[in-house]
Amino acid sequence: MTALTTAADTGAEEYAAAAQAMRAKLRELDEVNEQLAAAGGEKAVERHRKRGKLTARERIELLVDRDAPFLELCPYAAWGSDFPVGASVVGGIGVVSGVECMIVANDPTIAGGTTNPRTLKKQLRLKDIAMENRLPMISLVESGGANLPTQSEVFIPGGATFRHLAEMSKAGIPTISIVFGNSTAGGAYQPGMSDHVVMIEQQSKVFLGGPPLVKAATGEVSDDESLGGAEMHARTSGLADHLARDEQDALRIGRRIVARLNHRKEGPAPGPVAAPLHSGEELLGIVPEDLRIPFDPREVLARVVDGSDFDEFKPLYGSGMVTGWARIHGYPVGIVANSKGVIFSEEAQKVTQFIQIANRQRTPLLFLHNTTGYMVGRKYEEGGIIKHGSMMVNAVSTSTVPHISLLIGASYGAGHYGMCGRDYNPRFLFAWPSAKSAVMGGAQLADVVTSVAKASAEARGLPFDDEKNELRRAAIEKQIEAESLPLFLSGMVYDDGIIDPRDTRTVLGLSLSAIATGPVESDRSYGIFRM
Repeated sequence: MTALTTAADTGAEEYAAAAQAMRAKLRELDEVNEQLAAAGGEKAVERHRKRGKLTARERIELLVDRDAPFLELCPYAAWGSDFPVGASVVGGIGVVSGVECMIVANDPTIAGGTTNPRTLKKQLRLKDIAMENRLPMISLVESGGANLPTQSEVFIPGGATFRHLAEMSKAGIPTISIVFGNSTAGGAYQPGMSDHVVMIEQQSKVFLGGPPLVKAATGEVSDDESLGGAEMHARTSGLADHLARDEQDALRIGRRIVARLNHRKEGPAPGPVAAPLHSGEELLGIVPEDLRIPFDPREVLARVVDGSDFDEFKPLYGSGMVTGWARIHGYPVGIVANSKGVIFSEEAQKVTQFIQIANRQRTPLLFLHNTTGYMVGRKYEEGGIIKHGSMMVNAVSTSTVPHISLLIGASYGAGHYGMCGRDYNPRFLFAWPSAKSAVMGGAQLADVVTSVAKASAEARGLPFDDEKNELRRAAIEKQIEAESLPLFLSGMVYDDGIIDPRDTRTVLGLSLSAIATGPVESDRSYGIFRM
């Protein structure tokens, strides 16, 4: 056993300052979490309950197994936008009748559960996660359909939500819809394209056009129940497979459906689990508030991996990257972590080789981000940094084992790509509150833009106002800093959630368990690398 030791001095001023800064960031998240818990607000929730209905989160709580964890995903979607934080939908992975499932619940207390552009982006991300990890999909439906003022951003791309249901069913991934209220217009295809459908008497309403639209289009006069009620769909149309008495009964039926799916995990079973030798509570002070100050990612690993046991690969070469093998909650994982921020040619070559080995061994990869990108300068260009950086990006792009990314510090420039950023399809991507991500740091980007403007003016012989340029530089830096923060990026659904560092081991364990629902495979092949 090669147990990691720790050099972190939890009594040092630097550690205390870093922990204090992290706690301040977590308090900011607590304020947003209070907004999420409030759903559509006190009046909307009270009105909803007076109708005898449960909230979206209460429905999820009754659906999942007692005392089982629920890994909420993309909770901060729509933060900083014109839409309510959470994007009118609650989603995540929970255990139902012993089976890990993707659960997506419309929140009818927020604009009737209608779909706005951020709702759609979140829903599509959740469906992607379900598809990639072969997780049965349970939809708790109660939505007024598209948010009409934003229909131009929702209608056309929204068709993918129904295509995904068809693709999942074809791939043998069960899809279940439990309808708690309205599912109208295009939304009627949510239950219509699901493998299993549960409706509630005198409550569920599913139709392509409601009574007013039907009357306007055809002159036919009808009411909700006869046109699209649960009783009609259970007895006449056949759309409903199960007719429930009330919401609790519907959730009970949903649990029984899952129990009968015969859905088994196809990935490797976890081995023995050993707690880390060092306290996860200490993760609060590992990352300095100033990300320009380096820190050793082994301090994170020592508090996350099983038994703090880590077999490092190539420890004497390319020391700016830490690579090696460990287990998290019994699941084997290869780890790639930035150590010095900047990625040099040696680090890129080392990581490329490590990714190839992980694919040979069919071992999932975990990327811990803290990078300012690939090294620049004449010496490094001559040394082949473009070739070697491209090798690393190529290896990440074509790797077929599952990836998980965790942003704990900086994640700038092409380094974000080489470390398996969002568009490189990690199965899951999470961020600590300390993380930042952008094309480059705010100060650097502002200096580049203003320097180019000054050089351009001088080249054309035009006067240049240094004072105005400094104001412009400060404004750009402020903008980039704001746009690189985790909440901004999470609001854009560029991650799957911002997590408390102390929850890292739990979140990664739940993610690896979800990944193991499907087989962990690799085609073990690569294209041509420019050496």
